[in-house]
Amino acid sequence: MRSRSRARARARASVRVGVLASASASASADAGAGASAGATAGAGARGTRRPGAVRVAGALLTAAGLLAAGCDSGGDRADAAMAALPEKTPSALAHFYGQKLSWRSCGSAGFQCATLKAPLDYAHPARGEVKLAVSRKKATGDGRRQGSLLVNPGGPGGSAVGYLQSYAALGYPAKVRGAYDMVAVDPRGVARSEPVTCLDGKRMDAYARTDVTPDSKAEQDALVAAFKKFAAGCESRSAALLPHMSTVEAARDMDVLRAVLGDKRLNYVGASYGTFLGATYAGLFPERVGRLVLDGAMDPSLTARRMNRDQTAGFETAFQSFARDCLTRKDCPLGTKGTTTEKAGANLSAFFARTDARPLRTSARKRSLTEALATTGVIAAMYDEAAWPQLRAALNAAMKKKDGTSLLALSDSYYERESDGTYTNLMYANAAVNCLDLPASFSSPAEVEAALPDFERTSPVFGRGMAWSALNCSYWPVKPSGGPHRIEAKGAAPIVVVGTTRDPATPYRWARSLAAQLDSGRLLTYTGDGHTAYGRGSGCVDSAVNTYLLTGRAPTPGKRCT
Repeated sequence: MRSRSRARARARASVRVGVLASASASASADAGAGASAGATAGAGARGTRRPGAVRVAGALLTAAGLLAAGCDSGGDRADAAMAALPEKTPSALAHFYGQKLSWRSCGSAGFQCATLKAPLDYAHPARGEVKLAVSRKKATGDGRRQGSLLVNPGGPGGSAVGYLQSYAALGYPAKVRGAYDMVAVDPRGVARSEPVTCLDGKRMDAYARTDVTPDSKAEQDALVAAFKKFAAGCESRSAALLPHMSTVEAARDMDVLRAVLGDKRLNYVGASYGTFLGATYAGLFPERVGRLVLDGAMDPSLTARRMNRDQTAGFETAFQSFARDCLTRKDCPLGTKGTTTEKAGANLSAFFARTDARPLRTSARKRSLTEALATTGVIAAMYDEAAWPQLRAALNAAMKKKDGTSLLALSDSYYERESDGTYTNLMYANAAVNCLDLPASFSSPAEVEAALPDFERTSPVFGRGMAWSALNCSYWPVKPSGGPHRIEAKGAAPIVVVGTTRDPATPYRWARSLAAQLDSGRLLTYTGDGHTAYGRGSGCVDSAVNTYLLTGRAPTPGKRCT
């Protein structure tokens, strides 16, 4: 998946892209829609194998301007700011807030695991509960302990417990790990926390290869049928949980955990979609905010379609950066030193079209590389510039040798497809959360067709597929419970919002917007490529975040890092 180890890869936030499966992120991506046929949010996530993933509003997601005129879902209208919950815990929830966790050893040395109980429906706490997987590694330092530090890698759908055990509790700076008990909870419906399931491996394989750039009415019908089959599978296997997978409910679960751990305030680092989860917590419980770091930020005030379009622009920006780098190298399959990035994009689009007409062979038994899988593979490498050499090699093999094996491997890593043909539940949870959090980007194929010119102008390479992938939530079996809104969290302690200027999954403008919405938001800017910034090599970013976590001193206003 990446040139670095799997443990390190899981430390990267990501957003799920609608046209690619879903992220994100996003990213952290990682960004309201969820898994989509033939796609790679999400702003990921790649919880995930790439830490963080953003919810993909409908299908994907920095470009300014509105979408199709006359469609409210394409505008920038935000509802009123999120209202904080009463400071006093309701008596009906006392049983949950007063529970004691039974810790046991698990995983590698030093880790403990427990099960947290939360109400299935916060409006009716007596009607059932969900069991949530929690893990921690206690503080290792000799200095003053500062309580717990929760972490979430994004998705939605990324495993926070997996992220903690494979990276955060081992790879975060020693001083941070020494001061805090490192803690994670898999959100409801995710990984170890009563996971949502939708399709078996064989059906998920078919879903992932579905054409998301339909050229005929028959291909449109096939895409719609794939979306419907995916949604029906989720409903048949996880009907009870689907109405209770919202980000608001997951944020309330985190407050239960905060209380059970004995912390007066929540300290938290969230990447990609994890920023939306953390910001939602701040909006609901501003007086309980401790030190919050929101890296690869999402903008809660946007509609699903606007988020999709912004993310589409973000991946185009990332591709332009990749192409500029590629064209300086002798092994670039997209052109030579004199080739423009626009021509490189056209060459890639032509390759996708050829693959659409004739899928490529791979070394995987009975699996060829379709256009949808090839696109997902390319997008998977856009989250981190460290993956660019791998992408160049994969494109060389596919474009010059007609061998799609390496691109398929990139796609599989995005979907979290295991070697035995099974999938983690990342994409299922991704859709369940995204389709509940925001109304769908489009209500019909006709609406998608009307928006295609705008999406294709935004990204000549990815726009068409991103737009069609955004149709997935239209067929979701549960009506959305959320909508666009501002999060102000008035009265909260300083909150650090980190934005990367050329982040593909969570565009930089989202970080600026969230920091401005938050009453105590403090924007930290990283000028560079890739999804999220903390722990990615910038000493400036790492120093600012570490200082904040250890002392509470937020970065100076307007601080920029490279």
